[in-house]
Amino acid sequence: MTPGSPVVAIDGETQVTAWHELYDAPERFGVTTDQLNRVRLPFELYFGLEVTDARQIFYDRNVEGVPVAKNLAMSMDQRDIGTKIARKIAESVKVEHEGRIVPFADLVQAKKRQLTKGDPQVVTLSALRVLVITALYGRQGIGLSSSTVHEDHLPRGFDLHLVEHELTALLSQLVSDLYPHFRSRSAISAPAVLAGLGVAVHQTTSWSTGHERIGFQELQRLIAPIRWEREARYWHGIAASANVSGVLNFAGGAKDAGGRVADAILHPESDYGRRIRGF
Repeated sequence: MTPGSPVVAIDGETQVTAWHELYDAPERFGVTTDQLNRVRLPFELYFGLEVTDARQIFYDRNVEGVPVAKNLAMSMDQRDIGTKIARKIAESVKVEHEGRIVPFADLVQAKKRQLTKGDPQVVTLSALRVLVITALYGRQGIGLSSSTVHEDHLPRGFDLHLVEHELTALLSQLVSDLYPHFRSRSAISAPAVLAGLGVAVHQTTSWSTGHERIGFQELQRLIAPIRWEREARYWHGIAASANVSGVLNFAGGAKDAGGRVADAILHPESDYGRRIRGF
């Protein structure tokens, strides 16, 4: 770098400027220099870049830039609890696929939000993450299914290591049990269905405080008779909507339908519960 070259901040300059203002007069803002020294701000610096070029980069990034697919972005977040546990589950479960024993991770689509007919995978990482988040938080997790969840977002009293260990064990067993339905690309691969299933799993966790708390074997008993086929007679109006030809659309997502699916799983004698079991 040539001495005297200009230094231009492209991203994070507002936060950096604010930090310097605080550092110049910390007592004015009720903070200390020690507190400010512990603050870490991400920013980009370019050396030797002309201001005109910096302006163009700023415009190109903020106006012309193409947002990264959320599923791909979240798959890169190593701090998100849901993604972290979903990856652990995918790696720990081993399944038979085309005559070989492979990690379930080989069949998880981590780059797209939705599966297409030509995809060899059986579920998306974002859908598997929805299962984790709702199993962690219960019904509250339905609203958090598209939000990043870090360790400091855990409810008071939650131990991260306990949560990781218990959820990985519970959900790995569940995925193994239900793998034939994943393999057939049934309704179980839909985020809305996995959200409801996660709410039901939550009732088996050691931190569940709801009145519907059940054991894992009881959950398996509730799940066993469910008809996972993508047919309107089972899932229309619960997790999906059918067109005039009877073709199902699961586009509503976890927030729209997760609660109904959970009710259907946990209450087999209800109208929804009877329908998803083919009665």
